[in-house]
Amino acid sequence: MRQGRLATLLLSPTFLVLGLVVGYPLVAAVRESLYRGGEQLDESGFIVSGERFVGLDSYAAALGSERFWTAFGNTTLFTGTTVAAEVVVGVAMALVMHRAVRGRGLVRASILVPWAIPTAVAGLLWRWIFQSDGVANAVLGTELLWTSDGWPAKLAVIIADTWKTAPFVGLLVLAGLQLVPHDVHEAARLDGASAWQHFWRVTLPLVKPALLVAVLFRLLDALRMFDLPFVLVGAQKGAVETLSMLAWDEANQVRYGPAAAYAVILFLYVAVVAFVFVRLLGADLLGERRARRAGVFR
Repeated sequence: MRQGRLATLLLSPTFLVLGLVVGYPLVAAVRESLYRGGEQLDESGFIVSGERFVGLDSYAAALGSERFWTAFGNTTLFTGTTVAAEVVVGVAMALVMHRAVRGRGLVRASILVPWAIPTAVAGLLWRWIFQSDGVANAVLGTELLWTSDGWPAKLAVIIADTWKTAPFVGLLVLAGLQLVPHDVHEAARLDGASAWQHFWRVTLPLVKPALLVAVLFRLLDALRMFDLPFVLVGAQKGAVETLSMLAWDEANQVRYGPAAAYAVILFLYVAVVAFVFVRLLGADLLGERRARRAGVFR
């Protein structure tokens, strides 16, 4: 009990900071979503101004809106496609960076450059590439309007986001690769394992913890995607509008109640995805550590 009190005392500043920067904004957003401001008509037909308690009306209006479900679909599509592509490209980058070749430092630095570029700058760069007379159409020999609307805009966002954040996955997987003992790779080669068997049965299982952490971080980040489609394509474009962009647009129109409702729904969506990922894919590292510790003390 004494150690528990000491731990609580030492962690109390962290809990206080988390309460201020996470807890209070969340409670404030939930409270704001239950009210509606501005001038409205009451039951008697008189104009009233100020905040008025509306309960769950903002959530009901959001769930019944076609625009909301379009943004929800875009958010889910971008999350699934970009994270899957980034895992494949990131693992390939990590394997390339891990190989002991001459000029490895230069290769690592060049691969990590896209991740170091600010997202707004990357969006402007890809917007120039996807112009009607840009590099993409010149290389492909087409005249697509990539940043207008429709499926070309979706594809442009997926390509740009994969280019931007795949190095992040590669960096975390590289850290996992460097922790694998060299004797394990040597034993696999002596056993006659092919390159594919070596990767699938030796390398990938050993870097699974680092890869799961990278995928979890990217899932949480992709679900709140805002700046890249906003800069690359623009606001109020149905093909690329995400839940974050929808909440921003409502707040920009001084409709803070519906904007807060969209933000709370997005928060719940992110929380559910994170919980399902941790429970189903075995990323509960803390739980595994507790189980091992319990086995030691038995």
